[in-house]
Amino acid sequence: VQLQASGGGLVQAGGSLRLSCVASGRSFSNYEMGWFRRAPGKERDFVGSIAWDGSVISYADSVKGRFTIFRDNVKNTLYLQMNNLKPEDTAVYYCSQGPRYDSWGQGTLVTVSS
Repeated sequence: VQLQASGGGLVQAGGSLRLSCVASGRSFSNYEMGWFRRAPGKERDFVGSIAWDGSVISYADSVKGRFTIFRDNVKNTLYLQMNNLKPEDTAVYYCSQGPRYDSWGQGTLVTVSS
């Protein structure tokens, strides 16, 4: 599967961004999808995931109540709506396909200024 994330940018603390991830190759609608992020100097961390049909959604504690994951299986696109952004959300954000999460796209950089 090929994955292309986009929508990152520079935003002030308290602001919002919506990331998108377009998938091609392997059937998108049959698989769980996830968002991950890598902050400067840190390991890649789990942000959240969504079941193939959207029935089950999980979030890391650090983003619960602020981030929302959703998907459009017709458009083969995964989304991450990020609200009330904090400087500690600064990272490169990646999407990946479950269940193994072994395929990574280029990622998109989100920078949150204080």
